[in-house]
Amino acid sequence: MKLNIALLAGDGIGPEVIDQAVKVSDAIAKKFNHEINWKPALTGAAAIDAVGEPYPDETHEICVASDAVLFGAIGHPRFDNDPSAKVRPEQGLLKMRKKLGLFANVRPTFTFPSLLDKSPLKRERIEGTDLVFLRELTGGIYFGEKGRRDEGETAFDNCVYTRAEVQRLAKKGFELAMTRGKKLCCVDKANVLETSRLWRETVQAMEKDYPEVEVAYEFVDAVAMRLVQWPNSYDVLITENLFGDILTDEASVISGSMGLMPSASLGSDIGLFEPIHGSYPQATGLNIANPMATVLSAAMMFENFGLHEEGQVIRNTVNIALGKGIVTEDLADGGKAYGTKEVGDWLAANI
Repeated sequence: MKLNIALLAGDGIGPEVIDQAVKVSDAIAKKFNHEINWKPALTGAAAIDAVGEPYPDETHEICVASDAVLFGAIGHPRFDNDPSAKVRPEQGLLKMRKKLGLFANVRPTFTFPSLLDKSPLKRERIEGTDLVFLRELTGGIYFGEKGRRDEGETAFDNCVYTRAEVQRLAKKGFELAMTRGKKLCCVDKANVLETSRLWRETVQAMEKDYPEVEVAYEFVDAVAMRLVQWPNSYDVLITENLFGDILTDEASVISGSMGLMPSASLGSDIGLFEPIHGSYPQATGLNIANPMATVLSAAMMFENFGLHEEGQVIRNTVNIALGKGIVTEDLADGGKAYGTKEVGDWLAANI
């Protein structure tokens, strides 16, 4: 297969972890006789510095002309610490999701046998955890009307959803559940929010089309508690933008490190694949960042092309590396810590 992949390294540790995912992907391409044409492009703070825009038109054109996007991370403290900044790296991410039609964020949470004791939760609580969140990405409070009134003394952010937005996300959730444990949980706050009541009634109306799927409806605060009590009781969870943003970060630490979890953002055409962690600017250039999440995001990318064996080879190699202690400092636990580049080299060589 010949693949054109847009490569958006972004900020902070983004370029470092992306480099390792490229190494691994190139090793897979060589092993399985694929050809990858990497197409680098600017985004985030790096793009603001270069052209004054966090998601330039040129970057969008490269993404649209590609088969998929492999993405690093964006963000920089100088924007985080300046509430008055008019242009921010995160605006580029929201713009990219909207313009590419990436409405479904797929975030798996699973455990690694060799790392069960690295989790902040007890082994018996997390063993067997294998769940997937589908977070709606292009609606809700992040995209609703926002502003100030009363001379800046009052701020507002409107949360708006259409039935069609809920239906297309829920459809992906039902379809994913059919390929897994056939359990779907709709996460909302229907006892308080009108948008949540729309979510709940829309999903309820879709149940008849998927009679094999067992559907549950839970409030977001209850799910937040259950994720740290019985995470292995969940299979597929669907939810709106803000709730999904918070819950998926909570779920990410179950595995032992945010540096381990991959994600995909999907729409009707192109897919974007990225680690769930941020740009971690304090570690930039120190060769200490964990590249595993980005590498596993590349595995998700191959699987999205139907190349399941290629994705499984990456997953198996990551598992072997973790079992052998080929890890960065966040997982070394006082033992030998490998550098970002060394982990990437090891993975590529063993593939």
